[in-house]
Amino acid sequence: MTENNISLRTASGLRAVERYVEFWNTANAHQQQRLAAETFIDGVSSHVPIGVMRGTEELIGFRNQFADNVPDYTFRPRTEPETHHDRARVQWELIVGGESFATGTDVLEIDDTGRISSITGFLDRAPEGFDPHAHH
Repeated sequence: MTENNISLRTASGLRAVERYVEFWNTANAHQQQRLAAETFIDGVSSHVPIGVMRGTEELIGFRNQFADNVPDYTFRPRTEPETHHDRARVQWELIVGGESFATGTDVLEIDDTGRISSITGFLDRAPEGFDPHAHH
């Protein structure tokens, strides 16, 4: 891979991460649909501690269900995202009521179009009361 190709992949990965963060913070249904189409491939898969989701509609549903239970949250990177090849690592934090609610790390696989094809998520610090065994 040439230096230009590496730079393009890095820039594409960082744009995908920016859209990813924006997606999780967007409550407007029309904007969610637009961001989902720009951010994820149609068959995106997400493997996170609460379960496996497939497709943008399931991601939107999960985002909205979470927001219904934990209103006014903010999803934000806690470090500068890292990229290499077709992967990006996002170390994130959820802020609720001005306080840290949970932290985690998501590894994103990014396709040649700059959209996310898979998400593998880990909780680094789970929310208080979270039972990881209740979601298997």
